[in-house]
Order: sequence, then C-alpha cells, then structure tokens
Amino acid sequence: MNVLNLTSKENSPPFELQVEALEDRGVECTTVSVPGTVTADSSRSVIDYLRFHPTVLKESLGSYDLVHANYGLTAPFALAQPRLPVVLSLWGTDLDGDLGWISEFCANFCDATIVMSEGMKRDLGADCHVIPHGIDLDLFEPMARSEAIDRLGWEPDAKHVLFPYKAERTVKNYPRAERIVEDVREDVSEPVYLRTARDVPHEEMPLYMNAADCLLLTSEREGSPNVVKEAMACNLPVVSVDVGDVRERLEGVTPSEVCRNDRELRLALSAILNRGERSNGRDHADEISTDRMADRIHDVYRDVAGRAD
Repeated sequence: MNVLNLTSKENSPPFELQVEALEDRGVECTTVSVPGTVTADSSRSVIDYLRFHPTVLKESLGSYDLVHANYGLTAPFALAQPRLPVVLSLWGTDLDGDLGWISEFCANFCDATIVMSEGMKRDLGADCHVIPHGIDLDLFEPMARSEAIDRLGWEPDAKHVLFPYKAERTVKNYPRAERIVEDVREDVSEPVYLRTARDVPHEEMPLYMNAADCLLLTSEREGSPNVVKEAMACNLPVVSVDVGDVRERLEGVTPSEVCRNDRELRLALSAILNRGERSNGRDHADEISTDRMADRIHDVYRDVAGRAD
C-alpha cells in the first residue's frame, strides 16, 4: 500500500511514530508538509496554505492508494485532489479550536475519519474511528528515579512537578500550574519545584518523566495528550484537568487524579507528593502502544482502499 500523507506538523513526534510504525507494516509513506514555520507567537499564514495546494495536486497524481490528511487544516487540500480516497485524522485543537468548523465540514466528505478520543467523536457527531496516537514503549519505560535525577542535576531531597510543555504555550495554561504548585508548597514539607519541558528533545523526555514525582496537566484543550500516556508508561503519577481522553486513559491508574477545579488539583497533587509512590500506569499501557495504533490505522487504510477498487 502506498499512502500520501499531508500534514502541518511533520516534525511532531506522534506523527513521526505513526509513519514509522506504518512503514514497519509495509505501508509506503510519502509526506507533504505545509510550508512555513510555526512559533509560540505565530502560526502559518493563508499564503503558506495557498502554496501548499499546487504541491498536493501535483503529488496526488502519483501511484498512491489514498491520501491521509493529518490535522484538520490539511483536509480541504486532500479533498481538492480529484482521484484518491481520503482518510482524515483530527488531533484535538483542529476540532475544538476557532477553525474547528473546517474539520467538521470536511469530515462529511472524507472516506474515513479518525479522532483521538470518545469525546472528540461526540463533538464531531459523525461516524468515525477512535484511534489515539500511540507511544514508543521501548523509549518510555520506568528507570531508577535516583539515576534520572542525577543525570538532570535536580535536587534529590525535593519534590519535582513536571509541566510537560513550554510555559508560553497559552492553551496549556502554565499560570494555572504555577498557582497550583505555589499553593501545594504549603501542604508538603519538602521543597516543591515546578519543572517545564522547554526545548527538551523527545528522546530525553523519559528522563524527565522518571525524575519527576508527578505530571501536572492544566491545559484548556486537548485531544489525546501523549504526555499523559508517556507518563503512564514511566509509572509517573498524573494530576490533570478533565480534558480530551485523560479520564479514559487514567481509568484504573493509581495514584493519579482527574480534577474539576483548582481545589481538587491542589488536594490531588499534595496527596500524591506526600504519598511518594510511583503509579501502576505501565500495567495499562498496551492499549496506547504504537503497534496497537498502527494496526488499527492500517485496518482503516485497507477498508478505504478496498472500497475504492
């Protein structure tokens, strides 16, 4: 099978893992990415997307079985080519953000749509496949916390709360995380540090997951946040607001907590830090592996390509 991938996030680790896992199953993947760059303060322009259109049209004339539009804003360009069936993957912010209407509209015309969570499926209100991004269980695995702390140079006699994003990413709500941790310092006898993952290469994130005492997620919106699944794979407890599929992912994972407000976040984080135990998240990680994800996407491909024959 030969698949043309369209994406606006070619360097995204979840997308790279998806392509790698599908290629391991014999799927030939070619990727065309939207030109231009994205920073914390700016996104791609209309001009960038206009430049994307002729590139997609030209590439779609090749010997592909289907087009896979990864992220909602690439869907119009996948549908604009005249000859190939289209699979659309929605990642979260492309459905519940300001331009979510584009994703909803385009999903009506795609041959199959993939979403990250049951909540996204309800929001879309259409027939679709729930296939969350998978994680590399060989990369994200438990290791001795003392070794991870030593390699990062963190203080060993303190508690470390991991905010797994850049602080300036507005949608991730770092000020709320700061506020919660500041309050928690009154409840915990050891010093409590809030650690961010600014410019941390993906392959080094397991060190942070294993050195931290808890992952704190305060995002305003999420689809199926990989950081929660990566924390699970490292047995790192998670305290999170109720976004995306976090509640579903953390079912049976302890200690971990999904919270409705700041008071619950503070109480849950304080309890986990004082308890000082790792979670049983690794026991629940099989469903979130890249192998499981790739098998299910491959099934979608075969179904769509078979209907097109």
